[in-house]
Amino acid sequence: MKHQMSQDGYVQPHHGAQGVDARREIRAAEGDVDVGQLLDSAPFSVMQKWVVLLAAISIVIDGFDGQLIGFAIPLMIQEWGVSKNAMAPAVALGLVGMGIGSACSGLLADRFGRRLAVIASVWVFGTATFCIGWVSDVWALAALRFVAGLGIGGALPVSTTVAAEFTPAHRRTLAVTATIVCVPLGGMLAGLFAAEVLPRLGWRWLFYIGGTFPLLLGLMLLAVLPESPRFLARHAARWGELRRLQARMGSPVDRAASFSNASEAQLGPRAGFLTLFQPLFLRDTVAVCLTFFMCLVAVYSAFSWLPTMLTSEGLSPALATSGLTAYNLGGVIGALVCAVVIGRWGSRWPMVVCGVGAAISAFAMLGVNTAASPTLLVWGFGIHGLFTNAVQSTMFAVCAFIYPTSVRARGTACGLVFGRLGAILSAFAGAAIITAYGAAGYLNLLGMAMVLATLALLLIQHPIPRRVGVVSHPV
Repeated sequence: MKHQMSQDGYVQPHHGAQGVDARREIRAAEGDVDVGQLLDSAPFSVMQKWVVLLAAISIVIDGFDGQLIGFAIPLMIQEWGVSKNAMAPAVALGLVGMGIGSACSGLLADRFGRRLAVIASVWVFGTATFCIGWVSDVWALAALRFVAGLGIGGALPVSTTVAAEFTPAHRRTLAVTATIVCVPLGGMLAGLFAAEVLPRLGWRWLFYIGGTFPLLLGLMLLAVLPESPRFLARHAARWGELRRLQARMGSPVDRAASFSNASEAQLGPRAGFLTLFQPLFLRDTVAVCLTFFMCLVAVYSAFSWLPTMLTSEGLSPALATSGLTAYNLGGVIGALVCAVVIGRWGSRWPMVVCGVGAAISAFAMLGVNTAASPTLLVWGFGIHGLFTNAVQSTMFAVCAFIYPTSVRARGTACGLVFGRLGAILSAFAGAAIITAYGAAGYLNLLGMAMVLATLALLLIQHPIPRRVGVVSHPV
């Protein structure tokens, strides 16, 4: 395989004599503005940073609302007099909704625009989350969690696509990871919020207040969120909008100029879902799907069942809540540190090391005496969350590197859809394993999931490469 250097300082893979690779640099034709090259060569403007911040806020609220159910389940079980296994369908249907939402939002975003997909997703999960405050049985809860899941699952891949497409290449890994890390950040805030609200107002107010936030955010996004310049370049009828956007970003272009995107030219105008399974992307797509699947088995086993597992082991509700809060706090730290390391050394080995660390930390907690050292167990989940979320969060940056504009949202969504299948598995497996085997079975589930995720990481054919100047050869 041959390699060449792009403007952002990365060594890019060059496939075959004809060079059919969607990631290589192509010079725009005379009078033609390549929006990808323009974005990568221009400064990272205040306006672009503001858009990335909006995407990050969307994911904070997404993570916040998505994890409220984990804090509410112990009190719902107590109020309704049902078993842990009886709650599994409600958890699972929420995750089914997330999987469908991820798939549909990717198609919607690639066809009709990122802006519409983000706003619609935020409003859907906000409305459904608010309505959960009125439910009085498991099946009503399950139905509303399914609807909320459509929006929660939809917001994630599209918001990360927005962040990727407004960020120059040399900052893209950190920007996308900083956006995705807002999922555990939102979960951490949800834990702090739940610790204050549950004793005072009860579980219903978690959802009343949690549903209000995204409804207000949707109004703000409607007013200020612009469309992606890479998406606008694909539609000649919207080039006037793109010229105004480029001027706002500090990179004005001539009014007579036309626009192109190098990756679009290589894939052709009919690039779609099946493009993900063409020879150029097949191995990466399979590896991405497997990694997402196993990561989300581990992540959602924590999001949905960690407080329940800890209370079943005799910990107080407050200490059980702090376990998930520590998991999310560790995830924020781990993802950001891993993103910085990836920006210098590439994604291959930093992510593999984090996967191994996640597995070891889960197995190590098997030796902790829960009754004698509950605080040590909480710290252990913080470390496990650090490594696990470092892998899960940076996978979105890997997807942004692997897939070109025309299929980027779909490629990310495809990985997430398979990931949601893993999350659905965790809904039933978590409840069954905690009931049958307690903490030991639960920790073995987390550890084995991350062992398999690490093996899948090693299959990725085109990881984010090392920066030129640090090493002389690609990963």
